[in-house]
Amino acid sequence: MRQLLFGPSRNPFDTSRNTGGSSGGSAAAVADGLVPLAEGTDGGGSIRIPAAWCGVYGYKASFGRVPLTGRPNAFQGSTPFIFEGSLTRTVEDAALSLDVLAGPDPRDPFCLLDKPDFAPALARSIKGWKIAYSADFDVFPVEHAVASTVRGALPAFEEAGASVEEVKVGITRPQHELSDVWTRLMMPLNIGGLESLKAAGVDLMKDHPDDLPPQYRRWIEVGYGLSVTDVWADQIARSEVYDAIESVLDKYELLVTPTLACMPVKNADDGNTVGPREVNGIQVDPLIGWCLTYFINFSGHPAASIPAGQHDGLPVGLQIIGRRGADEDVLAASAAFERVKPWQDMYRSCAQRPL
Repeated sequence: MRQLLFGPSRNPFDTSRNTGGSSGGSAAAVADGLVPLAEGTDGGGSIRIPAAWCGVYGYKASFGRVPLTGRPNAFQGSTPFIFEGSLTRTVEDAALSLDVLAGPDPRDPFCLLDKPDFAPALARSIKGWKIAYSADFDVFPVEHAVASTVRGALPAFEEAGASVEEVKVGITRPQHELSDVWTRLMMPLNIGGLESLKAAGVDLMKDHPDDLPPQYRRWIEVGYGLSVTDVWADQIARSEVYDAIESVLDKYELLVTPTLACMPVKNADDGNTVGPREVNGIQVDPLIGWCLTYFINFSGHPAASIPAGQHDGLPVGLQIIGRRGADEDVLAASAAFERVKPWQDMYRSCAQRPL
């Protein structure tokens, strides 16, 4: 019988439910008060996804703001854009962590060369700012509980002096097609890791296939079969998403959306918890198709998931997206939102629950 090495990541607000991932342990530890700050990595939303489900603040900086120094491939973080960031209970802690993490590094060919001081951004006013709001990035089905909670949080920006306008982003491809694009783009990075292990004498796909989820094995097999023309076509689709987001941010300081399309899911009994296969009766990829986060890994813009409120005692996240390089804008808007609509009291409901 197959023996699992680890149990499920348990959500502090309801331990029968999942934290989201992949930095779910980090988000749960912060939400439960075990640590004030935790590291997260984000290739499709792995900072913002668990932040949304665990009710914490997850910050993913502009691509290049926090250097990536991976080897042997120094360019591995670009397809899609991969990020390091933080999960915290407050915006201030996220800004302080970014002050430490950010800065140029000669080992990263993509790192930004400027080094802003992020903490002062928290005191900036957003009065007069124009904020675009998309309920679904044009193409995602979103559960009513999520949509209503996020929409109900938008007046916090207006109370802080900004205006909020609902927009069409301009995404034209179906969400299921785009989630497949993201997964294919992730395959070279994953295959590179498997090949490094194989060179060290550990062939996971051949010798330990049952230790890997079936969905992962299927996509690895797809990845080994990709052609140059396949990758070229996927980069064209990615470019279309980038252009659409840029067109909105050319007219608005920020774009806000739900972080995720669904509420936290129940943990599976077999150790292989995935997201929903349908949202509002519409088929989605259970691995990533319910996450409105991976578009920003296509584009590289700074983005955060901030607690928008709760539904039936479970947190809901709101995603704040800024212009390229404008991390201070996202932090300023996040801090303004936090002043108007603080969320720290909700942690009392999970403080006594063991993980």
